[in-house]
Amino acid sequence: MFRNSFQHNRYRRSGFHRQGVKNNWNRKKINYSQDINTNPFLTTTDNQRVKHNFNDFSIDPRLKQNIIVRGYTIPTPIQDQAIIHILDGRDVIGIANTGTGKTAAFLIPIINKIISHRAEKVLIIIPTRELAVQIDDELKTLASGLNIYSLLCIGGASINRQIFALTRNPNIIIGTPGRLKDLSLRRFLNIFQFKTIVLDEVDRMVDIGFIKDIRYLISLLSHPRQSLFFSATVSPEVNSIIQTFLNNPITVSVKVQETLPQIQQDIIRVKDKNEKIEKLNAMLKQEEYKKVLIFGRTKWGVERLFNSLQRKGFDVASIHGNKSLNQRLRVLTRFKQNQLRVLVATDVAARGLDIENVSHVINFDEPSNYTDYIHRIGRTGRAQKSGKALTFVG
Repeated sequence: MFRNSFQHNRYRRSGFHRQGVKNNWNRKKINYSQDINTNPFLTTTDNQRVKHNFNDFSIDPRLKQNIIVRGYTIPTPIQDQAIIHILDGRDVIGIANTGTGKTAAFLIPIINKIISHRAEKVLIIIPTRELAVQIDDELKTLASGLNIYSLLCIGGASINRQIFALTRNPNIIIGTPGRLKDLSLRRFLNIFQFKTIVLDEVDRMVDIGFIKDIRYLISLLSHPRQSLFFSATVSPEVNSIIQTFLNNPITVSVKVQETLPQIQQDIIRVKDKNEKIEKLNAMLKQEEYKKVLIFGRTKWGVERLFNSLQRKGFDVASIHGNKSLNQRLRVLTRFKQNQLRVLVATDVAARGLDIENVSHVINFDEPSNYTDYIHRIGRTGRAQKSGKALTFVG
């Protein structure tokens, strides 16, 4: 379980420790007359044909049965194109919109690899604690009854418990960059042991300042290995990670447009904050607003809006960075299980989270850029279902 001094020296020689975070690349601002699609049904849709079904893949019959139990019938385009290459041992770059099934695209072949090679160690690196928990839940479903064990290594949870759990030698570790680096520096986690590595939601990890930690972890990886890389966008910083992380990769891109065609988008013009809250209250009273995710810009603004809606009798909760991990997970679970009708959140809920049947996303506060807008509205219209995204504009 201990990282050796050779690995640390290799990191120092790589120069990664001297490279600062270049997080100020020019992100596109929102042009509401051009970027918001008020009639999605006139948009060109993704016409990529799915060539396989799950039975076509050379995977264990027990895993196929778990896929059926999970409710998957035919692969999504990213699953259709990526799984076969991952099964072949190739390094893969997967470029896909949020909500397109990319988690199962890497989990299915990884589970199959572990069934065939029980000594295989897999490291999955993701940007947020919530996404880590979600991937772990998906893994437990797909690996049910297969004696495959995972460990979450994330901030906001007891590091001592994680250190103890590492002694149990889990097959798969799912972690956020900061906690993984901490465990590595303390010599409780040997990054060199992992022969299969997944970087998921890489653009988000760059956005929130994890690029130095990612480069540190990459510098400790072994060769040869299989590396899987998933991102919705490829900025210069993301491309620099690709160059150091992957070996002769095959690129699978199923992203034909920024927004999914089933998401109907519109703007709501308001004069001031009072009119904005009045219009929001009137909207939430309408029957069509069955399961609503509302985004605010700041933690304090989200909490004020939550208190206002709660006083008016709405079934509402909030999540933001001031909430503990357990508080956030409890609220997300209630929202997923339809025990809450309205969730107010900062952008902590804007990426990666798979919440079924969100009828509306409402940008109470405008997102700071187009990339954030795309990820926010991607919480609705998932799994080919229709959804609506509304943005208040002053």
